[in-house]
Amino acid sequence: MPQENQNPDLSRRNFLKAMGVLAVGVGVAGILRGVVMDIIPPNQNVESGYPTLQLALPNGNPVHTNDLIVNNPQIVIFNYPLQNEPNFLLRLGDSNNNDVAVQPTEVVIPATGAKFTSPGGVGPYKSVVASSAICQHLGCVPPEIRFHPPNDTSYPGKIHCDCHGSTYDPYSGFSVVTGPTQSPLPNVKLVYDSTNDTYSASLMIGPVIYGRTSDLSGGNPISGNSTEVTTIS
Repeated sequence: MPQENQNPDLSRRNFLKAMGVLAVGVGVAGILRGVVMDIIPPNQNVESGYPTLQLALPNGNPVHTNDLIVNNPQIVIFNYPLQNEPNFLLRLGDSNNNDVAVQPTEVVIPATGAKFTSPGGVGPYKSVVASSAICQHLGCVPPEIRFHPPNDTSYPGKIHCDCHGSTYDPYSGFSVVTGPTQSPLPNVKLVYDSTNDTYSASLMIGPVIYGRTSDLSGGNPISGNSTEVTTIS
């Protein structure tokens, strides 16, 4: 009989020990989870660092669709996401200067084999697109690199860099057509407000802008809530 009375006590002691260990484990796990959550915030938005800037004319008024010429032979640019980082602003059309809807497309980065999906066109005709205007080969900028309209006999419907001959296709996510570049032009994600017929830049998509280790470092932010759209020859 005495032995029978000892077994329940031993079982209870073991049970209490086990519960104590479990409680400590849960407490440690809770502390570790808190530390991890401090390091990696839940639902972190990796795109949050990019500014959303409205495209504006030199007079400060917002850019409207009618301000953009289909297949404009002149170079239309704006800075984004930092100062001194020019981007093309294009309203693409066919050889008869009718708007062409540009669809999102899978773009290959030849240098790495990686792929990304271009944002496609925006606006009432889905024909307005934008990309970095810095050549991904050695960093040439407009006017050395520029868009050639579809009725241009030299590089019809392509962006061509006169420095070393790199060519890109703005109708297909600014993908590489001819080298020596091994990287497509970084795409700018545009947001169109149909209520006010205005455009904003909100994100860079694709490879990092030439000469940068990060699109958001190595330059000065653009002040205010807009970025100026200018035209050069």
